[in-house]
Amino acid sequence: MSHEPSVPRRRLVVVGLLLVMTACSRGDKPAAPAAAAGGAPPALPVLVATARTQSLTDRLRAVGTLTANESVLIRSEIPGRVERIHFEEGRPVRAGEPLITLDGAEYRAQVAQTEATVTVNSLTFRRAADLVKTNMLSQQDYDQAQARLAESRALLQRHQVMLAKTVLRAPFDGVAGLRLVSPGAYVQPGQDLVNLENLDPLKVEFRVPERHATAMTVGRPLTLRVDAVPGREFTGEIYAIDPRLDAATRTFALRGRVPNADGLLRPGMFAQVEMTVGERPAALVIPEQAIVPRGEKLYVFRVVDGKVALTPVSPGLRSPGIVEITNGLAAGDTVVIEGQMKLREGMPVAARAQEAGP
Repeated sequence: MSHEPSVPRRRLVVVGLLLVMTACSRGDKPAAPAAAAGGAPPALPVLVATARTQSLTDRLRAVGTLTANESVLIRSEIPGRVERIHFEEGRPVRAGEPLITLDGAEYRAQVAQTEATVTVNSLTFRRAADLVKTNMLSQQDYDQAQARLAESRALLQRHQVMLAKTVLRAPFDGVAGLRLVSPGAYVQPGQDLVNLENLDPLKVEFRVPERHATAMTVGRPLTLRVDAVPGREFTGEIYAIDPRLDAATRTFALRGRVPNADGLLRPGMFAQVEMTVGERPAALVIPEQAIVPRGEKLYVFRVVDGKVALTPVSPGLRSPGIVEITNGLAAGDTVVIEGQMKLREGMPVAARAQEAGP
């Protein structure tokens, strides 16, 4: 006698078959066992370097502008017509050489006139001196004759000075610029005629932050580079320091002199100035790629017992490829220099070493 399975039992068998078929259609596989119950995640491969000490030079870099050692814009003090131009544009001139001569006929006439007046007044005064000795002339008339002679001599001196101003001379050795007048032109007092520049040596003016105030001294050497002369360094020294700081920028101005015998440098050029302001014989350094910025602070991933620790650091001097660490690390510490983006505090790592040099 056969017994049919009960209805609930058949339903359970059908449901089980459906579940198996659904799993097979989805490609589900049996779950792999955990790496280990409560085990650590796999170690992440990273590149590391060792913090080490080396000598560093503290160099100050600033932006400056070149100016002429001496520079002047020649102007006439008196009106007159340009009679002659003595210089060639862009050519050197010596101190005292005439640059421009104005027509001096009128001033020469004034000198001749006052010379004659001085001669007459001189003769009159001599006669008055003889007469006053014999009481033939009053003391008042004698004093007036003496005063007229002194007045005429002063007027002669004034006219001679005006005549001398008709010749404009170079006040120092330099190079004449481009003239702004031609022979025959009538010039007014104060009118620009030509610029004169002394180009050897040149001056460089730049500003540095106030924290370097105590390191800046007259005579400190400097080097500069200009874009117009690539690959060339020029050396000089500081000769003047402004005692007053700019309250807005917290900087102060310095001036240096740079020899320019070959004439490669010109006033107005942009210059990059460098100076050595200190030496660090045992600076602790790491590769600069180890630094990880987080907000306003800087960190490194330090490797301790196979795991990473996010460590805040304080940077100091920088050199190509390396950075000084003034706080947060010690010599011999291992830091991650590649792979930081995937790291989290306490993660295990498989470290591969690299030298900490640049």
